[in-house]
Parts: sequence; C-alpha cells; structure tokens
Amino acid sequence: MSTLIVAEKPSVALRIAMALSNNTQKRLNLNGVSYYEMDEGKERIYVAAAVGHLFTIMQSGSKRDYPVLDVKWTASWEVNKNSYFTKKYLDVFKMLAQRSDSYINACDFDIEGTVIGTNIIKFLGGDTTKARRMKFSTTTIPDLKAAYANLMPLDLQNFYAGEARHMLDWLWGINLSRALSSALAGTKFTRPLSIGRVQGPTLALLAKRELEISKFVPKPYWLVLTLVKDTEFSNTKGEIFDGKIAKHALDATNAHLKNGIVEEVESTEQLVRPYPPFDLTALQLEASRVLRMDPSATLATAQTLYERAYISYPRTSSQKLPPTLGLSKVIGELAKNPAYQDLAGKLISERRFRPNEGMKVDEAHPAIYPTGVMPKNLTDVEGKLYDLIVKRFIACFAAYAKVAKMKVVVNFGGEKYAANGSRTIERGWYDFYEFASAKEKALPEFKKGENVGASKAYMNELKTQPPRKYGKASLIAELERRVLGTKATRASIIDTLFKRGYIEGASIISVTSFGMSVYNALNDNANMIVNEETTRRLEEDMEQISENKKSMSEVVDEGKQMLLEALKVFDSNKKKIAEEMQKGISETEAPLGKCLKDGGDLVIRKSRLGKQFVGCTNYPKCTVTYSIPQNALVVATGKVCEFCHTPMVKVIRKGKGVFEIDLDPECVSRNKWKERQEAKRKEESEKITITTAKELKAGAVKKVQTPEKKMAEPSQKIKTLQNTVEAKPLAHIPVKKAAIKKEETEPSEKQMTIKKATRKAKPKISKKSTSAKAGTKGKSKK
Repeated sequence: MSTLIVAEKPSVALRIAMALSNNTQKRLNLNGVSYYEMDEGKERIYVAAAVGHLFTIMQSGSKRDYPVLDVKWTASWEVNKNSYFTKKYLDVFKMLAQRSDSYINACDFDIEGTVIGTNIIKFLGGDTTKARRMKFSTTTIPDLKAAYANLMPLDLQNFYAGEARHMLDWLWGINLSRALSSALAGTKFTRPLSIGRVQGPTLALLAKRELEISKFVPKPYWLVLTLVKDTEFSNTKGEIFDGKIAKHALDATNAHLKNGIVEEVESTEQLVRPYPPFDLTALQLEASRVLRMDPSATLATAQTLYERAYISYPRTSSQKLPPTLGLSKVIGELAKNPAYQDLAGKLISERRFRPNEGMKVDEAHPAIYPTGVMPKNLTDVEGKLYDLIVKRFIACFAAYAKVAKMKVVVNFGGEKYAANGSRTIERGWYDFYEFASAKEKALPEFKKGENVGASKAYMNELKTQPPRKYGKASLIAELERRVLGTKATRASIIDTLFKRGYIEGASIISVTSFGMSVYNALNDNANMIVNEETTRRLEEDMEQISENKKSMSEVVDEGKQMLLEALKVFDSNKKKIAEEMQKGISETEAPLGKCLKDGGDLVIRKSRLGKQFVGCTNYPKCTVTYSIPQNALVVATGKVCEFCHTPMVKVIRKGKGVFEIDLDPECVSRNKWKERQEAKRKEESEKITITTAKELKAGAVKKVQTPEKKMAEPSQKIKTLQNTVEAKPLAHIPVKKAAIKKEETEPSEKQMTIKKATRKAKPKISKKSTSAKAGTKGKSKK
C-alpha cells in the first residue's frame, strides 16, 4: 500500500518528510523537482510539493463569448506562460499517482490550501471522499507528527466554498473588466483596465473618502483655557462653535481669575489589560505602525517564518490561544533564547501561563504565536517581525498594568475648567511590550474646596478637520470590518488598484483622477458593481457553503444572475460610462511634453516586448526615445527640468509613493538625486543594529554581523517588499545550542541530511544524496 502526501510548498514537503521518517527519508527528483520517499511498516509514503495553485479557472467555449458564464479548471501551465514552471511539479504528482493507493492533503489548513490540494487529488483521479486531511498550525516536527497521527476526512465543504469563490471572482473579474475596456474601445487609451467583485467596492470606499475630504468645509471653534499651577485647564463646555459664547466665558473667567475654587478632585485606579495575541490583520496594522512595513511584506515575511517553523500559521483571524498548544512549554523554550530569557523567565517564576485573549475566533487556526524553535540566520526584516510577534505573545501572559487617573475641576465665577492626569503605578505588561505604554501626565496637588488663582485665561481658535485618508494597513482593517475580501486577499486587491493607476501614495492612499473617473462612471451608471452590499451578500453565501447550509451550484448560479443584472445595466449605460471615464484619461494619457529635437509631442509607447518607453509623435522622422520605469504609471506634470529642459513626469508606483523625474537619464539632476539616495542608504545601513535585551537595557549597541552561512535566500518578490522597511534596532536573536532530547528538538541545518536512495529508479529519475558533513551535497549517481 502506498500513500501520496500533497504539500503546498517544497520547504513544507521537506519538513513533513523529516517528521514522518525521523530524518531518514530518501530524496529523489524528476526533472529537477524533489520529492521524498519513506517506509512506515508495510506502507510506502511519498511526499511531493506544489508551488501554490497548479490548476486555475479558464473559459470553457469560444473566447469571443460575452458574457462568459461557462468555466472549467485546467492546469495553470496550459493557460499562463508565466506558470509554465508548474508543469514539472504536476508531472511529479502524475508519476507518483501511478504508484499510490491513497492521498493526503497536507496543504495549509484554510480554504486556499484545501482547493490547492484537493484539486491535485481530484485531477490525479483520486477519490476525494476517501482522501484524508492533515491539520497543523505550525511546521514543527512534533506538530507534523501529531497531524499525521490524527488524520481527518477531506474538508470537502471548504473545497466547494473555495471553488465557488474562485469561479465567481473569475467570472465577475473577466466580464466586468471586458465591459470596462469595451467602453473605451476606439479611443487611444491602451492601459489595462480591471474591476472585480471586491476591487469595485474597495475603490468606492477610497473614492467616497476622497469626496468627503474634498467637500469638507472647516468650521471654526474655540477652546477657552486657563493656566492654574502651570497646568492647562479646559473649559468644560468643550468645543464652542459660537465665538460670542466663547468670549463671554473668557470675560466671566477673567473677572474671577484670582478667585477660583476647586470643586472636584477625583482619583481612581484603572487596570489596563494586555493586548491580545496577533491575528493577521492586527499583525499587519502593528507592523505598519511600529516597523513601517507594507502589509504585503508583512504577510510574505510571516509566511517565511511559518515555513521555517518559527511561528504558527499567519493567515488566521483568531485571537485565541487554547491550552492544547502547550503554552508553558513554548514559554520555556523562549526562555532559552538570551533575547527573551528575562521576560519569559519572569512569566515562569510567577506561573503566568494563562493568556489574555481577544474576541475574534478562527475555527481552523489559533492566534499567531512563536513555536519556541530557536531562529537562525534571520534577515533584518524577519528578525524585527519575529521580535514583534514574540513580545506580543509574551506580553499577553503578563500582569495587568495599573494606572492612576486624576480629574480636577476648578470654578471661576460659574465657568468650570477641568484637567485630567494619568500616572502609571504598576507597569505590568508594558515592561514586556515596549511598543505600547500609557500616556503620562502629572498634575500638581489639589484639595477640594481649595482657593486657587489662574495666571491667565485665553482662547484658542481652531478649525474642524476632515476625515483622514486611509493607509494600506488601516484600509485592510476597514475591509475586514465591512466583510469585504478575505484575510489572505485584501492586501493583493489593494496592490491591484495601484497597478491599474486607480490609487497612489505610499503611507497615505489617494485616488487618482483616473480612479475617480472610473468610480464616478460606475457609481452613477452601474452602481451594483461598486456597491459593497452585493459583495457582502456573496461572501455570506460562500460562508454558508462551508457550513453546509447552501450548495456550491446554488451560490454560483445566484452569483451569475447578479452578474448578468450588473452587465445589463452597464451595457445600457455604456455611452455615459465612457464619457465619464474619458474625463479622467486626460491626466494619464496626455502628452508628457514637447520633443526638444523637432517640437513633436512626447507620448508613452510600447515596444514589441510590451516594455513602455517615451517616443515622439513624429516617428519615424524623429527617433527620439526615453526610458521610463516599468510597472509604473507615468503622467505629465506640465513642468520642464531646469537643467536639461526635458519634461518632468510624475511616477506612481505600487507602495513606493509618488515622485517626479526628468526624462534625460544623463541629466545632472539625476546624478544629484542618486547621490542623495546613496547617502540615505548609507545612513540607513549604519543605523541597522541588532542588540540583546540586556544590551538594550544597558544602552550598548552592536552592529550587525553578516552570517557566514545562510539558509535559502528569500524570493526576489520578498526581497523587494523587504527593502521598503525602515531599519530599526531590535533584540538580538542568537543561535543557541541546547541539550534537548532528540524527539523534542528541531533538527539543525546540519542534521537535515537525506539518505541516499537505494531503490532502482525509473528512467529520467536521478537519485541524489546529501552528505552528513555540514549539509554539503553528495555526488549524484546515474
């Protein structure tokens, strides 16, 4: 009997193989793709990895059909040339399926992981009703062993819910995007357009905030204040919107300025609960606030930490830490790390093993927590995020903080003034989580009935402020609150809006004029597309599939009917939509400026390879061209460079903010800009330090030493995201060897050896072995 285990990624496949074989697995490969083989009694086990989705949705029928309503699942490499590399991984599964009798889905335990693994099993001809599921929240060896020992039936309801989501997202996306593009057919607009089931409401949310801000009319108001014992007191009337009333209060106060009476002295003590452990959204918000990390970078980095068994599964909406996780053991392992031994040791000495939990629940996974496995060779970004997660986890076990609150009210001739103070009595969990603290404001001593005088009374005239714009992290939190999208897709939806040129900005998001025109066109003429109630209704229906309250076909059919209704309204108003959208095209499609050679217009062109560049409209007579950034929106500014006199353009890049440059790459202004950037990078690199908790306390700082040996480098995408993070000091995360029983410890890099395959392999299958010496590769045998 043979069993095939389907893992979601190669790194997880290796850890599963190591766990189930006690590190005696055989590593084989087909066309450069590794898979693992081991024996458990009379059973042979194969472990192979996907690389995300190996199957995708595509149109069933003629490509000219509109609207598209019939779809099918097919191999990703057959649909998208960028996914051709996945063919090798699918070939491995096909080969192993011929040798296997049963299947286990060991992909991430969420809807996406269920769809990835179940699709592979389904298309290999496996019986999904007999296939089994591994459920684990960490990739530590003990958790993987426990998951294999407690296999579950395949979670088919989640699979059906996931299928429905993929189908509806694809159907809404492809049809609405084609409709949007068709509205501008025959114009010079050539940029890709898209709108989708969640994209539309997200754009609407941002556009409505822009409109609120643009329509906001500031109103003046006054605060009447007094200074008593060098402490500022505010009139209890608060914000006064009538200047005459404010002036009257000030005059009445001045008439009794030296004859104030302390009417109230109130002192209370409050207990401040620790923050709950992180769910994904809370982690993205806090990483943005503390580390200035982009939400997409936070998720990518957390995923890497999870795959290396340092933290639990990050795509969770839970703030719960059940006792079954062995929390006291995790705290004990953290105490072996010099960076956390004092904090974790204090919890152990005080027997604090009950966490302060939040309200949010996720049936699939607990809150994000460190596994206790000693981290090795973390990058600066990984180290900072790991440090944030560990300290949040430890802090939720700590004692409540105690804060003294004080309120004093003074009466000056009938006008009452109040001052509030706050003082931390017991720091409690604040000592464990340096990223939070109570606001301290000391008040001088006052006694009830005491006569006091004010040194002065005065008025401050202020104006009401418009609503704040969203940042990426705050937008993700708002989408979660409105039940739009999923915890795993919200960041990518925002990134798509950046790519389409609908929004711009790094820390603060603004809607471009083109984005506003798209919103206005759809909101006025096809509101269903940007109405969040439509999307929320579908989200709730898909949730009911998971709960076995609705069938997949029922929800998909309902979604198709809603789509047809939206398209009918769109088509009937297509002319109005086109006119409204063209109002916003002027900025994005306007000539960038005049050609210095012959006075022609400089416009954006595309090469045969799809690369954008700037060229003259008098081509081929004029061959002037300029390079511009790829994957960015480039628009005119109406300005020219003072040095080279070429047009200045505005560059809008996803997550990189907005900046202006001239078109001449040899211009002296470019060199000056490069020098400033280089100086800034040098200054940033000198600031990057890693210190131990003790050194931080003592004020000592050490510079980072680049480790001689590193684990596999992060992908280019993760590197790019990581480069956006502002360098800040953090606690040192050292490598510490501890004498732990073999079955309780994680294998080190050097212990991750693979025994040479002894079974005769089929043609084209090479056998590889890994030397037991320092993890070096052995020679392959033909």
